[in-house]
Amino acid sequence: MSLQQLRDESDFDQLPHNIPISATIADIEEKKGFIDYFMFVIEVKTKGGSKYLIYRRYREFFNLHQILEDRYSPDDPDRPGPNTCVLPTLPGKVFIGNKQEIAESRIPELNTYMKRLLGLPTWLLLDEDLRMFFYQTDQDSQHRPRALRRLRPPTRKVKTVKPPKSDLFSSPRAEAMFDFRGNGKAELNLKRGEVIFLLRRVNADWLEGTVNNQTGIFPESFVKIIKPLPESDSEGEGGGHTYSCLHCSLLTPSGVQTRDVCVQEDLTIQPTYKDLLSRMRDVFKVDDIALNYRDPEGDLIRILDDEDVQLMIKEGRGQEGKVKRPVNQFPWELHVTMASDLSVYNTDA
Repeated sequence: MSLQQLRDESDFDQLPHNIPISATIADIEEKKGFIDYFMFVIEVKTKGGSKYLIYRRYREFFNLHQILEDRYSPDDPDRPGPNTCVLPTLPGKVFIGNKQEIAESRIPELNTYMKRLLGLPTWLLLDEDLRMFFYQTDQDSQHRPRALRRLRPPTRKVKTVKPPKSDLFSSPRAEAMFDFRGNGKAELNLKRGEVIFLLRRVNADWLEGTVNNQTGIFPESFVKIIKPLPESDSEGEGGGHTYSCLHCSLLTPSGVQTRDVCVQEDLTIQPTYKDLLSRMRDVFKVDDIALNYRDPEGDLIRILDDEDVQLMIKEGRGQEGKVKRPVNQFPWELHVTMASDLSVYNTDA
């Protein structure tokens, strides 16, 4: 028996044609930026017979479920009356583990959740937040879908890629196996053992990357690829994303650790404070940290919110031309300290 037959036909007939009646996860896609996460690619079918793709994070599922519980849960004694409903169970949050494996494992549970959610009484399907969750936004429609593995016919062979072991930076990179002296400003100088962040493939034999705050090209035969460029970035000039480099450092009583972190974001992007904090915790493997930047006088200024991030970027751009940086490096730097360490700040009046 179909989903439509399970409902009261007269009520169902009154619903608009753009109401979603089924949703299935077609794939997951990794989003790389100041914080890396996976999005679920969902194929939605409407009452009118149309189909489209939407892209949602788990936290968007969680937020929707919280809203629906607050409105319709029959467990609330202050909400008597007919407009209550027992909602399906949403899979819980997972705080530890490989992000890709967590996302993959959630697919069956989220498919069941959406099936039961869209099978609830027809009046609930008219809820504005529910409809907006399954609505295809302009951003959804402009997103270019990739493999859509779970929509392929079962007879088609699907190549599975084993995720890399816990990477230090989770960005495309290579290790120099031999010393290489560049011929001119366009080419990098490499020393054996150095890690080069990969930006793009120039041709079949040469790559472009960043090392020691320098950007240039180098022969692939001199390096060992640790994490390759995405396929779209390996098909010649002009394809795929360009990676930007964020220079950051961790200041501790025992010394300073520096990192060049590559992110798939444009140099004009203004990240959020939460995303920067989460990324630095992941890079330096320390939780109790504070974010800072240096003002024009060289003093550390602690970052507490998005307005502070905006000020850091504004001051960093004001220093452009005074500080020599690679063309792909953000004009601002992050200085990470321990949250309890106030000795790093200039307290002179």
